[in-house]
Amino acid sequence: MLGRRTYLYPREERRKFGGCTVFAVPPVGKPLYCEAVATDQNGSGAQQPFGPFVLERRIAVGGSAEVFLARPKLGIQPAPRLVVKKLLRAARESGDFDALEREAELHRAVTHRNVVTVFGAGMVGDEPYLAMEYVDGVDLYRLLRRADADARKFPAGLAAFIARRVAGALAAVHAARDAEGNALHIVHRDVTPSNIYLSVDGQVKLGDFGIARFEQRVKPAQPSTGLKGKFGYLAPEQVAGEPFDHRADLFALAAVFGEMLIGERVFPGSGQLAVLLAIRDVNIGPLRHAASSLPEGVLSLCEKGLARDPDARFQDAEAFATALGPFEQPSADLQKMLAEWVSWARDSSQLARQIEGQVRDSVQRMRAVRARSSGAIPSVQAVQADAAPPDEAPTSTSLSNVRRGDGQIAFGVPFAKLIEMIAIGDLTADDEVALMGADYRFIRDVHELGRHLLPSTTATTSRLFEPGIPDYQVLLRDTPMLEVLSHMRQKGESGALFVERGSNTGGASRKEIYLDKGRLLHVASSEREELLGEYLVRRGRLTREQLETALGNLSSYGGRLGDTLIGIGMVNAVDVFRAIRDQGRDRVATLCGWQEGLVTFYRGTSPQRVEFPLDLDLASPMMAGAIVRAKGEPQKLLPDQQKRVIPGPRAEAMRHPRERGSAPASLMHIATFVSERITIEAALERLVNYRGNQESRAVGAKEASAALVTAELLGWVNWSD
Repeated sequence: MLGRRTYLYPREERRKFGGCTVFAVPPVGKPLYCEAVATDQNGSGAQQPFGPFVLERRIAVGGSAEVFLARPKLGIQPAPRLVVKKLLRAARESGDFDALEREAELHRAVTHRNVVTVFGAGMVGDEPYLAMEYVDGVDLYRLLRRADADARKFPAGLAAFIARRVAGALAAVHAARDAEGNALHIVHRDVTPSNIYLSVDGQVKLGDFGIARFEQRVKPAQPSTGLKGKFGYLAPEQVAGEPFDHRADLFALAAVFGEMLIGERVFPGSGQLAVLLAIRDVNIGPLRHAASSLPEGVLSLCEKGLARDPDARFQDAEAFATALGPFEQPSADLQKMLAEWVSWARDSSQLARQIEGQVRDSVQRMRAVRARSSGAIPSVQAVQADAAPPDEAPTSTSLSNVRRGDGQIAFGVPFAKLIEMIAIGDLTADDEVALMGADYRFIRDVHELGRHLLPSTTATTSRLFEPGIPDYQVLLRDTPMLEVLSHMRQKGESGALFVERGSNTGGASRKEIYLDKGRLLHVASSEREELLGEYLVRRGRLTREQLETALGNLSSYGGRLGDTLIGIGMVNAVDVFRAIRDQGRDRVATLCGWQEGLVTFYRGTSPQRVEFPLDLDLASPMMAGAIVRAKGEPQKLLPDQQKRVIPGPRAEAMRHPRERGSAPASLMHIATFVSERITIEAALERLVNYRGNQESRAVGAKEASAALVTAELLGWVNWSD
């Protein structure tokens, strides 16, 4: 460690007691006496003896470690209450015994009031541990999520107060030296909201040096083949796989500061790759869109902190802290204000009740929609309590079942306990939950729960200069979007399409289209007019006044407009369902009208979380896109109407259900007459007069023309004299 294999403390301060190696940290000065005691591996809430400590309860679980609130077995040294961090069994088996000792060394090299104190590190049997200061409160991640759930705006002065103290902590981290006085050049690499701890008395602490990098004096540092850190806070040079230094930490702090200011991530994107591309291009659209609501000068500070070129950023943490100073509110007791916010966020009982009500309403609406689609009208009792599947234990409508990734099932979990398990990381995005008797769903897909998941622990992937090498890339001036969509459908592609073009104001319009086997899964857009509320107003489903009323009630429904509209009775659940589906279709169709822009496709990329998977056949937005491209007159995209419709190069594929998919009926009807070689004029007449059944809607001339255009793009038909 620090250039050679060492123990955390000088040899005379290291002792062996009953098979347990313990290290004491000055100024405590005395070893933490312990005895090797077997512990309960399931992380239950029961108090467990562990070496010199009693583990009171588990308070967090990460990718490689679990964290317990503990107290000394004897006396109050080194603190009446502290935190014990233990490696999980999988991490121990992979040989990570040195990880906690190394983390302790780095902590010990930094002494600052805004850095979490480490008391000691050692072994109980074969279990390494780290004993640390307990910060009684919440981390910034939880505070921001709670504020978002209650639609509570974070004061800019308070954001500056927190960021300035983290900057002070980083100044100490970056200036740390070893026992011989040599600079360590530590880079924390994980300056994120989940590692900024806030206490009930208004203190701010930076913690978790688990992935920090430092300069080794004996052997030069080798280039890293992996990318460590949480995706939303990486600096552009880290994403590009280039050398980086302490200024990457300052970039991350600027991103955290911006997130506090606007209540959302600074770098937009529905998936990890989209976020990385936004970082690479320094696309801070959400921050710039909120500029008018920020104090004067704050946006300029953020832009400097988030500059692509490290030389254009703040060059050290002291300079960053100095720049933040004027934005603290001198007339306010910000420490007291922070203490009040922490106490509010720490009380999760009200939040759990609020979320439980939202989930219950959501479950009931889903059942009602399912029942309507099947023609059955459920009774109130049926909606509120379905029978449990025969192979599962019964559950009441207040309890849920949890199915972990290893197949283990916990029956009858109270909702408050479910929220707690998610908040501490005991449940992950890939675990499943059957909410109140509903079907199992991944936690990441339940919006009310997924938003409370801990951010992924240290993410490691290959060097990420690779986002610049897409699997498919075209310019729209050369390849129209309709052809791009046709290609994606024919190939059954799964991945992400990023479509971007510049605007007259110097900004950029951007959409992310996620595909699953050639079907439309999700669409994210940076266009304000494409938000659900604006879409419903434009379609005549809502008046502007109704939208304003709904927006005023967002905080009562977790900030989700769809739930708000349903909750206050403005729109029923089926209409919202259809509106979201149509909105996704139209977002893609709009792209077909773009004459300029860049399209890039990354195979295998998926969004982080999708509450409402569209599962829409791409043929539908293609038909709508043909109308958009022709400015409402898709017949202009067809040749002379006296030409004949003949089988195209992929006509035989129309016989297969996979090729037909769930395309609009008007498009699939073309297969019934393509072999007749009728004129385009006659084909349009056939489509307009087509009726699948008595309840089928009429096909207009625009739809008929769009269907023929799409059929030709898909290779189903061609034209002949």
